[in-house]
Amino acid sequence: MLDQAFARFAPQAHALLRIVAGFLYLQHGSAKLLGFPHVAMFDGLQIASLMGVAGILELVGGALLLIGLFTRPVAFVLSGQMAVAYFMAHFPKDFWPILNGGELAVVYCFVFLYICARGAGPMSVDGA
Repeated sequence: MLDQAFARFAPQAHALLRIVAGFLYLQHGSAKLLGFPHVAMFDGLQIASLMGVAGILELVGGALLLIGLFTRPVAFVLSGQMAVAYFMAHFPKDFWPILNGGELAVVYCFVFLYICARGAGPMSVDGA
C-alpha cells in the first residue's frame, strides 16, 4: 500500500532529480567560467585547458539537463566526463572514493547514467 503511494510520485521525483542534478552541475561550470559563485582555485582558469573544457561541459550540459533538452545524449557525455574525472584526478590518490575525495564524481557519474537510461521525464523540453 505504501509502495503504491510513493510510486505515484516516481515521475515527479525523476524530474526533480534531473533538475537538481543539472542545477548543481551547472554551478561547477559557472564557477569555473563565469566566476560565480567565486571559487578561488578557478581564478585565471584558461578556457583551452582541461578544466576549461570541463567547465564548458558543466555549464552547457548542466543547463540542458536542467531544462531537459537533449537529455539522453547530454547525460551520457556528462556521465563519461565524471568517470574520466574520477580516474584522472581521484583514483591515483587512493583506491577508495572516501579516501581520494571522489565520492561526488562517482555519484554524478551514476546519476547521469541513470538519467541517460531513463530519459528526461516530465517537466522537460524533451517531454513537451
